[in-house]
Amino acid sequence: MASVTMDGVRKSYGSHEVLHGIDIGIEEGEFVVLVGPSGCGKSTLLRMLAGLEHITAGRILIGGRVVNDLPPKDRDIAMVFQNYALYPHLTVAENMGFSLKLAGASRAAIADKVRPAAEILGLAHLLDRYPRMLSGGQRQRVAMGRAIVRDPQVFLFDEPLSNLDAKLRVTMRTEIKNLHQRLKTTTVYVTHDQIEAMTMADKIVVMHDGRVEQIGAPLELYDRPANLFVAGFIGSPAMSMIRGTLAADGQFLADDGSRLPVGDTGRAREGQSLIYGVRPEAMQLGGTVPLTVEVTEPTGAETYVVGRMGGTPITGVFRSRIDVRPGGTLDIAIDPAAVHLFDAEGGQRLTA
Repeated sequence: MASVTMDGVRKSYGSHEVLHGIDIGIEEGEFVVLVGPSGCGKSTLLRMLAGLEHITAGRILIGGRVVNDLPPKDRDIAMVFQNYALYPHLTVAENMGFSLKLAGASRAAIADKVRPAAEILGLAHLLDRYPRMLSGGQRQRVAMGRAIVRDPQVFLFDEPLSNLDAKLRVTMRTEIKNLHQRLKTTTVYVTHDQIEAMTMADKIVVMHDGRVEQIGAPLELYDRPANLFVAGFIGSPAMSMIRGTLAADGQFLADDGSRLPVGDTGRAREGQSLIYGVRPEAMQLGGTVPLTVEVTEPTGAETYVVGRMGGTPITGVFRSRIDVRPGGTLDIAIDPAAVHLFDAEGGQRLTA
């Protein structure tokens, strides 16, 4: 395993710059997830790390060595793609050992690498089968096995679960995390799914429009988002956001006239135009804030309530079974300690 450093990395296509000076440090053995909406530059950055895209400016280091001009085969990395990229005419064992065969390894040496990897991934009984005989999850495990047998310094994953159904994605998510805990190889994983990022990562890099918005541990980003973009992107259901100002008594005065509790006001000033952010689980039943219900979504253990406070969409998650018709009203309470205040103009977080 090796550390990875991206120092002022830029990427342009002609006069159009798509990555605007990326600085990321990844420690040996870390599982780092690059997350963001489509078009934010995360896959381009991964391909630059792999050597599949030219670097316009800046440096990429793997294990302290600058790799800007090295071809992919000399970077000691292994990449798992979204579409598996298996050879249909080769068996599972042959697919897993193909890179070693190209490197001139003997059959015995290839078998010595393939068999343990197959055991780790639960593929030992499938080694003689062809890709067409496998399920989607099994094919993805073969692609992972092909990466493992190379024993690289860094694993790169490019949205590897996006072709799988929802239940299988959850299973594979756990398998990849377990695999990392066993191998402890430095891993860089790209996804647009923030649930994958939250559940798998040691560290998350949130990207938007070719820039890094925030880097931190999953719960750090959830509890202390640096700005409105991170606050709205991380978390499902998303954080509810209400426009207004800070009143003289320290409460939040929403644009519709509602008064909402605030704990720490941080750097917010009286009369400043603000965004009041509250997570769905920070709401409880039995308060004084009226929520007009539009939709209820019972999940069993919890009930999601989608409604409006004045003209603002609000989503709450309650650990109760709520029987209320659309158009009805729930009186809710908001935990002041869980409130986030953001500058409405710059979008930066103002609370501590």
